[in-house]
This record gives sequence, structure tokens and C-alpha cells, in this order.
Amino acid sequence: MSNLTNLVIGPASSVREVMELIDRSGKGIALVLDESQHLLGTVTDGDIRRAILAGTDLNSSVGQLLLQRQDHNPLTAPLDTSDTMLLHLMNESGVRQIPLVDEDNRVVDVTLLSDLVKEFELPIRAVVMAGGLGTRLRPLTDTLPKPMLPVGSRPLLELIVERLKQSGIRRLNVATHYKGEIIADHFKDGQDFGVEITYVKEDQPLGTVGALSLLEDSEDPLLVINGDILTHVDFREMLNFHREHNAELTIAVRQYEFNVPYGVVETDGVSVKGISEKPTVRQFINAGIYLLNPSVRRLVPVQQQYDMPDLIHRIISEGRQVVCFPVREYWLDIGIADHYIQAQSDVKEMLDHK
Repeated sequence: MSNLTNLVIGPASSVREVMELIDRSGKGIALVLDESQHLLGTVTDGDIRRAILAGTDLNSSVGQLLLQRQDHNPLTAPLDTSDTMLLHLMNESGVRQIPLVDEDNRVVDVTLLSDLVKEFELPIRAVVMAGGLGTRLRPLTDTLPKPMLPVGSRPLLELIVERLKQSGIRRLNVATHYKGEIIADHFKDGQDFGVEITYVKEDQPLGTVGALSLLEDSEDPLLVINGDILTHVDFREMLNFHREHNAELTIAVRQYEFNVPYGVVETDGVSVKGISEKPTVRQFINAGIYLLNPSVRRLVPVQQQYDMPDLIHRIISEGRQVVCFPVREYWLDIGIADHYIQAQSDVKEMLDHK
């Protein structure tokens, strides 16, 4: 059972406030209750990410968000429901949390799937792409591969490995090329870092995804992450999102905004339909993190240079499901000097707030 206090919010609260509540509780759900403790709806981590993809204003009320959804009758169960039945309901409905109600249909508790099934290790393998030349960070990368550049007092790749471990990922492949021996000498088999590391050596650069063809065959999904990413993304939620949408490949995306410093003219042929003065353009950019089903990995040609966009286009052309997972947690690509400098400041601030 879970403490209800930290999961409850009212319908007038903003979507942003709900997002913050979910992050604080770490339970992946918020219960939207009226003054009588009756359930108006639930909001999960996945609901928040879908709202971001839909362009929902995070300052709008959660009540409005619930009205836009089709599932107006959230799943609940009586307080005395057995664990076996709760687990059956979760499997049948594809949910990971069930609010429990008393005889007056008031929410008094919530059961989480993690209460019933202790899943300490995620059933996926991670592949860290650490073979790049890091040319944009020269001269720093003249002596070190980019993933081994220090961020704070530790190499960036240590921070990535630690994040994967904290998420329950214990099996890692590290794809290396440029100065890969420095990485292997530092991490060895991974035992000192609480993980199992196998190295995939690229004798020649194989692009952003070609190294996957060198992996041993497996039925486990693959989490592929670039070796220059500093992030707090919730990989467990990414796996849940991937499963929920029956995806073959899930791409982590980050919202990116930029201001156009001119008036933008909207046209249809020669006709002017309107004008926007210095608008803000919002797009989703590739965050360099992917989750792949085993069958997708087998599409990568053996020992050939192959990039992730090529793989994505092939999957889409075959009519298979590719979805995007919005990263709302901290994320930074340190591949350029300005971002590398920013990473130093960010890590120091994180340590100061611990």
C-alpha cells in the first residue's frame, strides 16, 4: 500500500503542479479528488508526457485535462480486494496503479504494481554509443574520448552508468572506437561500478547505430543512449511508455523553442493568410536515447555504416510503430563546448542541493 497524502491533488490545480507532485512522490500517479475524497480521475506520468506531445498548456487546470480524455471512469477496486485480484486487474487493464475505495466510494489508498511485484532489475540491456571522435570538443578530446571528459570530478560516462544502474539496468554494452582502450581500462568488466559491461569494438566507424549489428543475439529490448548525454530521464517510465504504445522503437525527444526575430508571413500560394510578429517556434528534437525491440536490432546491416535516421525510416516504411517519448527531466547534450561548460555548472548545482 502507498501513502495517499502525497498523491492527491484538486481539479483546479495546474497540469504543471500535477507534474511536480508526480515527481515528488516517485509513484508515477496523481489522484484527482473532490472535497469529499471521491475520485474524479487519475493522471499518470504517461498522461503528462502525452499532454506535452499534444501541446497542452502546462498552466491549464488538471480538470480541463481530464475532460479532454476519453477514460472518464478510472479503474478502482474495493479496499479489501486481494493482491492476486489486484494484480489480475492491472494485467488485464494495462495499468500500474489502482485506487482503493471504501463503501462510500471514497478513495482511501492506492496499490502500485511495484507493491505487488518487486522488479529491481529492468528486463532490458543498455548500449552506450561511446565511439565518436568528439571533433567539436577539440582540443579536449585530443587525449581523451568524449565520454571520458570530466564533468565535475568524474568522467561523463561514469554518470551515465550510474544513472542506468539506479534505474535497475545492470547489463551494459559499450560501443567504442576512438581511444576505446581508455574506457575499457577505466571500467573493466563494470563490477566496481555495480554493472556488467561488455565492449563492442568498432574497427571502423559504423555510424550512430551500426554497432548494434555486432551484439550477441538476444530477446531483450535495447536501450541505446549516446555517450555524450547527461540526463535524469526515467528509463523505467520510458519502458512503460514503450510497452503501453506497442512500439517497435521509441525515440526520446526534447522540446526546443526558438524565437523568430522577424514577422512570419503565412501564405497559400501568392495569397497572404496572416502574419505573426516574432513568433516562438516549438519543435521536438532528438534526445539521443532510444528503446528498440529485438526484431528492430536485426534490421541493422552487419559491419556497415548505418545511422539511426536510416533505421527509423525503414521501420516506418514497413508500417511498424515508432513513437516519441518526451523527456521532461534534466537533459543536456555536451557535444559542443558551451554545453560542456554548462554541464560543469549544472552538476555542481545538483551536488550543492543534495
